[in-house]
Amino acid sequence: MSNPVYLALDLPRLDSAIALGQKVRAHVGGLKLGLEFFCAHGHHGVHEIHKLGLPIFLDLKLHDIPNTVAAAMQAIHVLEPSIVTVHASGGRAMMEDAKAAASDGCKVVGVTVLTSLDDGDLSRTGISGSAHDQALRLADLAHSAGLDGIVCSGHEVAAVHQQWKDGFFVVPGLRPADGKSGDQKRTVTPREARDAGASVLVIGRPISRAEDPLEAARLIEATL
Repeated sequence: MSNPVYLALDLPRLDSAIALGQKVRAHVGGLKLGLEFFCAHGHHGVHEIHKLGLPIFLDLKLHDIPNTVAAAMQAIHVLEPSIVTVHASGGRAMMEDAKAAASDGCKVVGVTVLTSLDDGDLSRTGISGSAHDQALRLADLAHSAGLDGIVCSGHEVAAVHQQWKDGFFVVPGLRPADGKSGDQKRTVTPREARDAGASVLVIGRPISRAEDPLEAARLIEATL
């Protein structure tokens, strides 16, 4: 992949998302459409974004019983996504069925620990150990289930890469060296994540909310 940056186009207005995608399309490698976008714009919105000519990452974080997740995967075949996310915490059977139901050429990746969560947050949900340990446990489960890779923070990607050499690793929660963390708790820079083994770098607000999104995208691309 020549440019690993996927721009998160989670905007409430479809015309704004299309305009932003058109503006920066030469400086990103793909477009990530998350739950906010999908709930607001549905299949129609995804088809419109496809017209920009970039790979589509549907970040839906599917998490349900295996049969329901498999049916959902089949329902989005027509959207031709390059990447789709499921929650690794949904269990091995769910992940196996999700991968089996995915369209040809679509990478299915398991979300490990959200970058908005830290050790204290996990403890309050009953999960013992650190976010790092939990991410590695779920990475092992995703690998054994036959997924293509995982989503993890930049703090875990190097360790996961060591144990899963040919995995496909999506890293969100990235911030430039001078950027604000916002609601993200476990951030690294795009360059740090790439050096640690990230396959895809998901970047949203540092570009989408920049005063000059095109310049912001160019500057991030230059660091890679």
